[in-house]
Amino acid sequence: MVRAGYSHVIGIDDAPFERHQRRDVPIIGAVFSGLRLEGVLCDRVRRDGMNSTRVVARMIQGSKFAAQLQLVLLQGIALAGFNVIDLYGLHEQTGLPILVVARRRPNLAKIKAALLSSVPGGRRKWSLIERLGPMEPAASVFVQRAGITLDEAERVICGLAVHGKLPEPLRTAHLIAGGLVAGQSRGRP
Repeated sequence: MVRAGYSHVIGIDDAPFERHQRRDVPIIGAVFSGLRLEGVLCDRVRRDGMNSTRVVARMIQGSKFAAQLQLVLLQGIALAGFNVIDLYGLHEQTGLPILVVARRRPNLAKIKAALLSSVPGGRRKWSLIERLGPMEPAASVFVQRAGITLDEAERVICGLAVHGKLPEPLRTAHLIAGGLVAGQSRGRP
């Protein structure tokens, strides 16, 4: 069972997309009560756009699960390429703690170079990433967070990561998103 008071969690991930096309990309929210999938949410964000914070907040707040949710899990700080989420803004808009989880520490120098050289709004997006600082190690993964302590983050990850290193809500969102777009899921989240 999930400890640290976070029994109702949504994990959000994006669907696979064509790198050369600038289209809206589906995002999936897998809503969990403990280790049980309670529901699925779906919306779209612009590839390399600037609407991910607003769309995720709207998706959560407009759902029938909003009143029960206690935590938002994200598979990385950006959706649909470089549509960077403002973690503090999302935390403020939803009133929920936000926890970003990644298997590996990202190469910030490479991300900065890409954002500043070829991504629309890259300077603003880099400032959102820079404001959070480097990812922290926690429970065999790396995290960034808003509204949750590192100790709580570790307890949540340990309580929800039952089939690998990633919490089940993120693993499930990844599988559903892949199946939605490709007809079947594949690969590791």
